[in-house]
Parts: sequence; structure tokens; C-alpha cells
Amino acid sequence: MDRRKFIRDGLLATAGAVTLGSLPSCSGGIVRTGGGLSGGSTASEGPLELEWEDFTAEMKYTFSISGSSRDSTPIVLTRLHWCGFTGYGEASMPPYLGESHASVNAFLRRVRDEVLPDFRDAFLVEDILARVDALAGGNCAAKASVDIALHDLLGKVMGQPWWRIWGFNAQDAPFTCYTIGYDASDDIVRKKTSEAAWSHFLKVKLGQTDAEDRRMIRLIREIRPDTPVYVDANQGWKDRFYAAEMACWLAENGVVMIEQPMPRDDIEGNAYVNSRSPVPVVADESCQRLADIPGLHGAFSGINIKLMKCGGMHEAREMVTLAGALGMDCMIGCMTETSVAISAAAQLSPKMRWADLDGNMLIANDCFSGMKLKDGRITLGPEPGIGVTPLQR
Repeated sequence: MDRRKFIRDGLLATAGAVTLGSLPSCSGGIVRTGGGLSGGSTASEGPLELEWEDFTAEMKYTFSISGSSRDSTPIVLTRLHWCGFTGYGEASMPPYLGESHASVNAFLRRVRDEVLPDFRDAFLVEDILARVDALAGGNCAAKASVDIALHDLLGKVMGQPWWRIWGFNAQDAPFTCYTIGYDASDDIVRKKTSEAAWSHFLKVKLGQTDAEDRRMIRLIREIRPDTPVYVDANQGWKDRFYAAEMACWLAENGVVMIEQPMPRDDIEGNAYVNSRSPVPVVADESCQRLADIPGLHGAFSGINIKLMKCGGMHEAREMVTLAGALGMDCMIGCMTETSVAISAAAQLSPKMRWADLDGNMLIANDCFSGMKLKDGRITLGPEPGIGVTPLQR
């Protein structure tokens, strides 16, 4: 018996022990079972059916980082059906990713028409996702929307959440930070900071002028003098000597971690800052996918993993393993996302030193219920898959 079939059959046997009834057969096509599981045989083969819809996430506040501002984010929500189960996925596309509703729609049509017809076993995760990845370069958010939906679907088939399938301890999940985007208004900065009273960590977007960066930190310190702060410069500092000096000043003002101080391709400059910073320096834009990590070893203390950058949960899990082998810490981050992508990323959170999973809290129209916070800490429940439920719209 080949290894993949052995693992698949073992997981299906486990699922049968923890769910009501046995899994439906779908050898004759999709079987939609309603509320409970029925039938007398094991889910094994059937067509994979993909559908999707465009969505726009509306920001609660104008979101500004170094180089851009926006009031909304285009999103595509996916649904993947197999054997009576449905998995949910998401592509979130802030402008700097270079993707759009049109590009994601075009990519998903190719997945539907060129990849999925060749598969009738949803457990062939590596084969399916390798084919999806090979369709075209880039398109990582579109790829993530398929990956997340596939993982959600399989978790439901197995009757388990992915943190448990991966063998993680939910008690190790960290606190998430809450992001304070740059704003020229002192009053808005104070308002945002006050609204984040629940958070044990704040994340501040810098990378403006020296005066504006220092103003942001001082304003936040007026309201939250003792709260640990993460800083994300979003490549906004161009001079390594200034960036190293700024890192020291930030550390003196309660900053405990700095993301991407220098441009993504300036590995030497980022390494210079990291070697002189009193606090860890973490790669964000410099770290997109698994293949980037070896080249960052020694230049950064850690990496920020985002599903929309790396193509989804499967590669993100591999990034955690490789980073750990190289002695690099990990942060789990996000874009402006609904609870679908946030809940998917949360499955990885027990292996993270830092977490920034607040994207769903920054929007006014989340259309799913999913991962919850308890006193600012990520909580992982027993719900199968990624643990999300659609909300009525």
C-alpha cells in the first residue's frame, strides 16, 4: 500500500470514530447529506467542484502604511465541494500583491477547468496543490483560496481541526497584536489606541518621516505607556544607519520586535539593522514563500508567514518546519481578511512566537464567524477544518 493511501485511510478510520455515523460514499457523484452523516461506506472518490464569488471588505478606518492607503480590500470567497462536504477558502488582495477580482477569477476558472477534473480523491493534497501552483507564477492569493478550501473540506471529512491533525497544542497559541495604521490625525491615533484596550500587544505601522514615526510612538505611549509594541516599517526606511539608530530608539520606548525595516531586496541592509538592533528584526516582504527562507538565514531573526503570500496552509506548514530547523522564530500574519483566512492562519498559531491575526477586526462587514479571542489570546476550538461558519448577508 502506498504511503499516501495508508495515511488517508488511517485518518478516515479516525474520523469514523469521532463523528456520528460513517462517511457517505460518493462514487456516484457528490452526495449532499444535510445536517448529519449517513450511508454505510467510506468517502473515497468523487468530483471536486469549485465555485467562488467576489466580495469587498470595507475598512473600519482608512488603513495607511508606508506608501499606500485604502478604505477597502477586494476579496474572493471560494467553496470546494466533495462527497457532500464543503470547504471554504479566501483570496484577499491588497493592491501591493498585484492581484484583483479579475485575475483571481481567471485563475480559478483554470483550476476548475484544467486541474480539478483530473482528481477524484481530495486527499491527494500534494498532487492537487502542485498542479494548482504550476498553472502560473504568482497568483498566491488565488492559490491560497483553493488551498484553504481544500484543507477546510478535508478537516470536515476527518472530523478534526487542523491544529489537532498537525499535532499542535492549542494551549500554546499566542496573544495576537492589534494593528494601529498610520494616521496624520492625533485624535484618530488616540481613538484607535483606546479601542484596542483589550489587546496585550499593539502593532504600529511606521515608515513615514522620522518626525511622523516618532509622533506615532509618542501618541500611543500617552494612552498605553506599558503595552509591548511591534513595529512594521513596511520597507519604509532606506538608510541602514538610520534604521539601526531608530531600532535602538524604539527599543527604549517599549518596542519588542521590528518587521521589515529596509527594502525587501536589500538583504545586506536588513542584516546590518538586525545585527545592531536590541530587538528581533523579522522579514515580511522579504519572505514570500518557502524558497526564500534559506537566503534570509542570518539576516533576520525571524519570518512573518502570511497565507496570501505563500499560497496557503500547506506551504505555510512547511515554512514553519524549515524556519525552526534554521533557528528562526515565526510570526503568523495576515492581510485585511474575513474570518475564513484568519481562522485558517490560526491553525498554525501554536508554533508561533508572534501573532498578528486581526485582519477580520479591521473590517466592518465580516461575513463569517470563526476564530475567537479570549482576553486577546487566540483560541482554537474543536470545530473541524478551519472552524468557520457563514453569516447571513
